[in-house]
Amino acid sequence: MSRKAKIITIISLIAVLGLTLFIFFRFFFVYSTGVNAGDLNYFQKEGVIFKTYEGKMIQSGFRSTGKTTEGLHSNELKFSVTDKAVADTLMRASGRRVELRWKRYMGTLPWRGNSQYVATEVLSIE
Repeated sequence: MSRKAKIITIISLIAVLGLTLFIFFRFFFVYSTGVNAGDLNYFQKEGVIFKTYEGKMIQSGFRSTGKTTEGLHSNELKFSVTDKAVADTLMRASGRRVELRWKRYMGTLPWRGNSQYVATEVLSIE
């Protein structure tokens, strides 16, 4: 094997390894996990090619004491669900208070949903 072929082979291997690491950390590495509670605003199955479960949860707000931002503030969590059992439970809980355990990924995949947050478990429904 010539010197030029060895250099091309090494550079190619480094490029493939770098691309593999990028794809792993971007789409498959769990960046964070957590639990959120709030009112389930909507939950639906959507998509053209990949049918995924998508939902939005409104979390309780609080009063701010700042002079420019007075009033009630609330946060919303948009999430996807990959597990059919979790999706079936959430389909029956629209408008109710739910507590969800989730995983956050750095990127989205079409078959996993539209959100970086993927709900993995329903802890409670009130």
